[in-house]
Amino acid sequence: MKELVDQINAEYAAFAENAAAQVEKGNKAAGARARKAALNIMKLMKDFRKVSVEASK
Repeated sequence: MKELVDQINAEYAAFAENAAAQVEKGNKAAGARARKAALNIMKLMKDFRKVSVEASK
């Protein structure tokens, strides 16, 4: 589970960096990378939920 949390943190860091570049500099490519990272975060969060529920049983 720790590995999954580390993946989520890394993906969020990439999202935050690219989202900031889009907002502050108007970088369209960074916006696409931020959207991709957001989708990956969503998938990882679903996986985390599954693992967390199993661990609490």
